[in-house]
Amino acid sequence: MTIGARHAAITVAIGLLGVVLGGCGAPVSGTEHSTTEPVASSTSSRPAPRTTTTTTAPPTPDPAEVDANELGLVPVLMYHQLTPNPVSEYDQTPAEFRAELKRLYREDYRPVTAAQLVSGDIDLPAGTHPVVLTFDDSTASQVRIAKDGDPKPDTALGILTAFGQQHPDFNSTATFYVNADPFAGDRRALAWLHDNDYEIGAHTSTHANLGSLGSADVRRELVSNISGIKAVAPGANVRTMALPLGIFPNDRGLTRRGSWNGQSYRFDGVMLVGAEPAPSPFAGLDGAGVPRIRSGEGRVKFDSAYWLDWLAKHPKRRYTSDGQPDVVSFPRRMADGLVDDRGAEPNPY
Repeated sequence: MTIGARHAAITVAIGLLGVVLGGCGAPVSGTEHSTTEPVASSTSSRPAPRTTTTTTAPPTPDPAEVDANELGLVPVLMYHQLTPNPVSEYDQTPAEFRAELKRLYREDYRPVTAAQLVSGDIDLPAGTHPVVLTFDDSTASQVRIAKDGDPKPDTALGILTAFGQQHPDFNSTATFYVNADPFAGDRRALAWLHDNDYEIGAHTSTHANLGSLGSADVRRELVSNISGIKAVAPGANVRTMALPLGIFPNDRGLTRRGSWNGQSYRFDGVMLVGAEPAPSPFAGLDGAGVPRIRSGEGRVKFDSAYWLDWLAKHPKRRYTSDGQPDVVSFPRRMADGLVDDRGAEPNPY
C-alpha cells in the first residue's frame, strides 16, 4: 500500500479511435462521458460538433466483499541455494521453486519487496495477499546474466522472470541480500536487478558472524557491503539487511544504523533467519527483527509449505488488500490491532 498522495487514476482519451472500436463491438469498461466541442468547418460558418469519449476506472470493490484485512499476516519467504541436487535443508530444486511460485499465484499472493513491507508501501489489487521473496548469500544459482543481457533460465531470477512473463499480474519482484563479489563476480547482475526494480539488500561483506565481532568490525562489514553494491549499481538505495546465520551483534542497534570510515548507513528493516509469518506493518511489525519462513529441500519444520497451508486454513488471519493505496481496511472487530496507520486512512468495516 503506497502511503501519501498516490492515487490510482486512469483517464483514456479515445476520440475517433474509440468511436471506431465501439462500432466494432469492442467492450468499453467504466462509465462513459460525452462532450461536444466546436470544430472549425471549411463549408459553413457554423462549427461542426466534435464528440470525445472518456472512461473512468471501475470502482474499487467494497472491502467487505473481498474480506480485506490489512492488519493480517504476511509470509516472508527465505531462499538460499537453487540446485538440482540439494545437500542442505536450505537448498531447493528448480522444480520446487517453480511449484512454489505456481502455488503462490494460484492462492492470490503477489510479491512485494522487503523494503515495501517494512514501510507499508503495499499497493496490490483488491483481494490479493502480499508475499516477500528473499534470497540470501548472492550465489550464482540465484542470478547469472547471459550474453544477451537476460537472466539465465536455470537461475532463480530466470525462473522468476519467466513466470512473470507467463503471468503478468504476478508482479514478479524479490529482495536479494548480497555479500562482496556477488553472483560469482558477474558485475552485470546487480545492475540488472536495480534496473528492473528488484531490491538489493545488505548481507555483510564476508557473510560474517556478527556476534563474534567488535562494534567497529560490524560497522566495517556493513559499510563496505553497501559501498560494494553502490560501486556497481550507483542508484541503489540499500534499505534493508539480512543477518548472516541469523545472529545479532552484541550491540543490536548497529544492525539499524552506524558509521565507519566517514560513511554512515541506516536500515529500515532487519531480516531474521526463519520462524513464522510477519505481522502487518500497520499491526506492529518491528523493523528491527522481521521474521522469515524457510523454503528448502523437502519439508522442514515450520517451512513455507507448513505456513502456506496454515494461512490457507485460516484465511481471515492473512493480509488481504483492499485495493486502495491510501486506506487501511480491516474488520471492525480487529480495530484494537491497528498500531500505526502510517498516514493512511483507517477503514474499519
